[in-house]
Amino acid sequence: MKTPKRLEPLIDNGLIDEVLHSLKSGKEAAVYVVRCGTETCCAKVYKEADQRSFRQSVLYQEGRKVRNSRRARAMEKGSRYGRKEQESTWQNAEVTALYRLSEAGVRVPRPLNFIDGVLLMELVTDIDGNPAPRLNDLEMEPEQARTYHRFLISQIVRMLCDGLIHGDLSEYNVLVSSDGPVIIDLPQAVDAAGNNNAHMMLERDIDNMASYFGRFAPELLTTAYGKEMWKLYQSGELQPETQLTGHFEDNAKPADVRGVMREIDAARKENEARQNYKAKTSQ
Repeated sequence: MKTPKRLEPLIDNGLIDEVLHSLKSGKEAAVYVVRCGTETCCAKVYKEADQRSFRQSVLYQEGRKVRNSRRARAMEKGSRYGRKEQESTWQNAEVTALYRLSEAGVRVPRPLNFIDGVLLMELVTDIDGNPAPRLNDLEMEPEQARTYHRFLISQIVRMLCDGLIHGDLSEYNVLVSSDGPVIIDLPQAVDAAGNNNAHMMLERDIDNMASYFGRFAPELLTTAYGKEMWKLYQSGELQPETQLTGHFEDNAKPADVRGVMREIDAARKENEARQNYKAKTSQ
């Protein structure tokens, strides 16, 4: 096929030998299958901000740190330079997340290189060596749905233990390789400790998984992995190997308003008595 313009510099520099074919074009990027030496890989070409259909980037970028103060000020002002730097930060977030999560044992594509807005990474394949299908493209038996759901919940746990939340997880950004699900598309990955929307996004990711797999195994629709997971995370008890139950009971009891008021009234009377005693002894 004709080489896309954005990939020409990588061919000139010897990072890519040949563009084989287009794989997909999504809201964030266009993806191509390329040959790098003897290895077949993916080249993810990020779209410019004005060409993307993903419009909630501010929500996801909360909590992301920019070390260079000049860059941070420019991004805040929205200048031309600031918009360019914000775009670079958005793209680099996925690269950073892929390296972090790969090291943490999460099933994501193995990153290979990142240059000029193009991410080179492992091509996820099926048992026949063809590009792996998306989860959404599959029909499955209930037991298979339970197995995949259980595995993806374990991956979300590992991500959270490493301080990240996918933020946009659904059946459309999970590939099914020859050895199981692989999570993709992470430019919006959320800092679990630094983003005020982290809890909401975690529960949304998990609810999306329950809704999809619940088509094949309806009992998954009533699980509460998100609440259980977040409670353990907040208390510092969540570990990569934590086995969740999918059940959650809110043990919060109704406030004893009358008891609190009695305590306040008693403290007020005690303070008044103390003040009266001081007044008498000072006379």
